Amino acid sequence: MAKNPFKLEVVSVRLVKDSPILSKKNLTKPEEVVAVLGDIMCEFDREVIGVVNLKSDLTPINVHFASVGAINEAMAHPRELLKASILSNAASIMLVHCHPSGQLLPSKADTMMTDRMNKICELIGIPLVDHVIVGGDNREFFSFKEKGVIKNPHIVLATDYKTLTLGTGFVAEKGKGR
Repeated sequence: MAKNPFKLEVVSVRLVKDSPILSKKNLTKPEEVVAVLGDIMCEFDREVIGVVNLKSDLTPINVHFASVGAINEAMAHPRELLKASILSNAASIMLVHCHPSGQLLPSKADTMMTDRMNKICELIGIPLVDHVIVGGDNREFFSFKEKGVIKNPHIVLATDYKTLTLGTGFVAEKGKGR
């Protein structure tokens, strides 16, 4: 009898709780997010991207620090940003990240990440409420929602396979054999 050449490992994904960041109030405004997370975010010496997972009434469930970058950039793939959101049964999310330089205007990469996450969040049913950038001494911030940039998109899905057009994927995915 031949021995099976494949050994398929069984894995589990679990949330691990760290010490809490306390907030008993709903996070409906960027000022409230900054009041809860700003001091922590401004202590980082490099860019960090956090995801605040929210209940349907915008009460925070938890925060997931999904990416630690360099002094002037942080990158995160949507699957990393949304991992804890799905496991936490979040009804919506808010992105928050820091600019240690104190320069609060979003970079091109920040804007692209926000646009991508807004669309992906709509598709999976966990809307993006805001993306807040904090920096410097935590007195100032940039809110994509306050600037009128975040509007939950209305994505129309094809209902007939004959009209379905599948693109070639994202630019970053080209050349990966997709």
